[in-house]
Amino acid sequence: MEAYAQVLLIAIPVFFVLIIIEALYGYVKGEQTYNAMDTISSLSSGITNTLFEIMGLTLVVISYSWLVDHLALMTIENTILIYILCFITLDFAGYCNHRLQHSVNFFWNIHIIHHSSEEFNLACALRQTISNLFGVGAIFLVPAALIGIPAEVIAVVAPLHLFLQFWYHTRHIGKLGFLEYIIITPSQHRVHHAINDIYLDKNMGQIFSFWDRIFGTFQEELEAEPPVYGVKRAVRTWNPITINYQHLSLLFQDAWRTDNIIDKFRIWWMPTGWRPADVAIQYPISYIEDPHEYTKYGHPMSKALLYWTWFQFLLTNALVVDFLIHFAEMGWRQVLLYGCFLFTQVYAYSTAMDHDRRAPIFELIKSVFGISILWQIGTWFLIDQAFAAGSYFMLGYLIISPLAVYLLTDKE
Repeated sequence: MEAYAQVLLIAIPVFFVLIIIEALYGYVKGEQTYNAMDTISSLSSGITNTLFEIMGLTLVVISYSWLVDHLALMTIENTILIYILCFITLDFAGYCNHRLQHSVNFFWNIHIIHHSSEEFNLACALRQTISNLFGVGAIFLVPAALIGIPAEVIAVVAPLHLFLQFWYHTRHIGKLGFLEYIIITPSQHRVHHAINDIYLDKNMGQIFSFWDRIFGTFQEELEAEPPVYGVKRAVRTWNPITINYQHLSLLFQDAWRTDNIIDKFRIWWMPTGWRPADVAIQYPISYIEDPHEYTKYGHPMSKALLYWTWFQFLLTNALVVDFLIHFAEMGWRQVLLYGCFLFTQVYAYSTAMDHDRRAPIFELIKSVFGISILWQIGTWFLIDQAFAAGSYFMLGYLIISPLAVYLLTDKE
């Protein structure tokens, strides 16, 4: 995890720079694909996923190390070939796992966050899950284990494979000729994020596009059918933590409400969107029937609340960087406290973004939590090493923020 923290300290600034470049390009061209609240929501989702991953909150049910130790039929010399084979097998595993997430109710909850944005831009690529509480993805790496690809090689190639999926989340790049037959392009991935009926559950490849063509899930982007982005049951919130568990909450409710005993158990493994017949009648849910007639989620927002939200978001990013820099120096207790505070911080300010009347309450809870940390430790973790008055600044912020949110949301 310490090595991963160091990688993130490099990757995060790169992602931010590319997002800024895309936003500036859209502004200059008069084709802006960003709006403030959606962007903050997407980037905040990236924060929660970063924290989730680095804190190791997923319980790994089966690990790749175990698979390769027990299933390897051969050993491969550590040459460039092993890295090429690793990349291909990782991509096939990614396709299979991605298709499972689109096909089964329970697994859709893991993936819904990535599709939840009603925009399509580089920022929405950072909408990654924090609801994968149990890690079973290694099962799709059985082919890699059989040919003996070492776990160490997987560990090196996997982050590269993940980061290469960032660039094609854009509306500013058209079709790329012959490359459309080899790799996933922005055009193909726009189709994947669209809720138009013809585009649903298509183009699930991650790097190579030929998996979709082989297994019948490919769909070309059509000029006559512009993609409309989001999910069919619109999330209607900017809160990334709420989005992560929205579908799971519905599954629990439906399982509880149905009178059919069998449905209580099979709902989890049925196709995505399936609901027990009796519950669907008694508790109907609205879906987007005509994407082109749908009005995107949003609220009128005062400039004061907008500026305060940006301030909270940027401060949270600074704290995440502080967390990553000092990750190796903090004991597990401080890591847990810091991580939990940052989750609470994101939840609080994104609740205010939704104009939720409970926003000042969540902000107060966050501040009480933060002040109790200062009281127990005596400083704000190790922030004073980089910023001499860091702990005093945090104390002042924690005192002011509940009042600020109360005053600003009260005027909306």
